[in-house]
Amino acid sequence: MKALTLKDRFGLDRFFLGERRVDDKPLILNQRRIFILPTQRGFGFALLIVLLVLIAFVYNNNLAYMLAFLLASIFFITILHTYKSLAGLTIQEGQTIAVFTGESAGFGVHVDNPTSVVRQHIQLKMQSVENFNLQAHSKAHLTLYDPTQKRGWHPAGTMTVSSTYPLGLFRAWSPIRFNAKALVYPKPADQKMPFPETGATQNPHGQFKKGGDEFYDLQSYQAGDPIKHLHWKAYARGLGLFSKQYGGENSAEIWLDFGHAPGQSIEERLSYLCRWVVDAEQAGLNYGFVIPGLRLEPGNGKAHYQRCLEALALF
Repeated sequence: MKALTLKDRFGLDRFFLGERRVDDKPLILNQRRIFILPTQRGFGFALLIVLLVLIAFVYNNNLAYMLAFLLASIFFITILHTYKSLAGLTIQEGQTIAVFTGESAGFGVHVDNPTSVVRQHIQLKMQSVENFNLQAHSKAHLTLYDPTQKRGWHPAGTMTVSSTYPLGLFRAWSPIRFNAKALVYPKPADQKMPFPETGATQNPHGQFKKGGDEFYDLQSYQAGDPIKHLHWKAYARGLGLFSKQYGGENSAEIWLDFGHAPGQSIEERLSYLCRWVVDAEQAGLNYGFVIPGLRLEPGNGKAHYQRCLEALALF
């Protein structure tokens, strides 16, 4: 382990931000990483000891001396037990959870207790807080959440593991910064809009033939369209009433194109395009995806859905 310089050892950022992790190896909490200070209750307890010593001195009372020394021994022994509540724990980053802008990104954390000591009243805190106990030779898998404000990569903030066990007189803590980052997708537009009418993509080996058996497009319902062609899944999800269009061998798919997305700014257009992707996937449609520099052939399913959202997030 690299030795710390005197400046680094006493830098205030170590107490509040911790050391930046440069790899994904497990981090072991030791005397170098654990800090400890009295809590408000601890300061009150220390003041009580001082008052007892003064009373014993003024009145020359041996019983008061004995009580003061007994409380002082408890005070100092508690320091060791509070430190041991964290010492030896192993912390490792887990998987991240991708979210839409405005939601809280999830960062997985694995806590391992390889010792025979039961750890009680452990707290993990980022923006969210997790309190838990850890039995001897056991592991805990937790997820901490941090709110997001913009699309793209969202780095994990400082995570703090702490404990005030056993008496709450001292707080031992260790700030940790991992290199984990979660992907944040654009926020889907609140307003639901009909899918763009981009027409059919024709097969180069022939002309499109309407009236066949293969689905090629989805259009707004027109009076006289057969009832059996209505897309009830989209209607049930509040996307409007659409009619399935069928053709022959040369079928087409619905295309979600950045160039057809409404909005005055790039972020607004990405938001509407994200709404179309979400709605098309929920409706079970085959959809192609086009943004500048990327074209994905029509498809559906989890993998296709995530590729589209990732492209939007990193655009």
